[in-house]
Amino acid sequence: MKATVLSLTGQKTKEITLPPVFETEVNTGLIKRAVLAIQSSRLQPKGVFPKAGRQNTAVYVGYRGLPAPERTINIGHARLPRMKNRRTLAAGQVARVPQAVGGVRAHPPKVEKNLKECINKKEKKKALQSAIAATTQLERVKKRGHQVAKEIQLPLIIEKGFEEIEKTSAVIKTLKAIHVFRDIENAKKKKRIRAGKGKRRGRKFKRKKSILIVTSKNAKVYKAARNLEGVDIVSVQNLNAELLAPGAVSGRLTVWTEGSIQGLEKKKSG
Repeated sequence: MKATVLSLTGQKTKEITLPPVFETEVNTGLIKRAVLAIQSSRLQPKGVFPKAGRQNTAVYVGYRGLPAPERTINIGHARLPRMKNRRTLAAGQVARVPQAVGGVRAHPPKVEKNLKECINKKEKKKALQSAIAATTQLERVKKRGHQVAKEIQLPLIIEKGFEEIEKTSAVIKTLKAIHVFRDIENAKKKKRIRAGKGKRRGRKFKRKKSILIVTSKNAKVYKAARNLEGVDIVSVQNLNAELLAPGAVSGRLTVWTEGSIQGLEKKKSG
């Protein structure tokens, strides 16, 4: 399989032979499992304070022989634990039970729960290869919602000089030249304020993913491109299924540098 290498101005410079990984059969189920494994590895075990909802005086007294102020049965109230306030006062507010205000959780989260989804090393490697191959299929890229110009031929490969760009304005100029900047503009239009309390918990906006840029190393272009809307930039050594298929949907619009294609042949994933 061959592909064209583009210059910084969008001109065709030469043709190169792609690694066999680009011809891998796409397995969407395997990609989804790999993405879930990556996402679940970021989860932290959590539990509740053992005394939560129990730090009160609530008791249930079912003995009928006691005077009414001292029992919680046969006094016209629900048979539930009630707070004991003063010695001469009848039992008051219901507490301690799950259905009460400030009561214990019925089935709280346990720290012993296994939150991590596992995947075999060979399956993880195959999923990465499938996700890479999906970036060459125009129909998958369009179906994912990316804005793809008629002039684009996948996979998009750009010359090594792209990695040395230091200015965001220069990155934008190059992305416009290779007809992918429209996808970034589309992602910017779709940025919106999140509904609910999350907006005041450090995640105010909901954002769309746009293009992925893959380089041969942690190059200068990393700082220049990372602030563009929806753009992810990563070295080929750190490439994974989640970056290539956000939300477990394969076919992300990806820009490869010439050096990253060479690094892909040497990469040992898994």
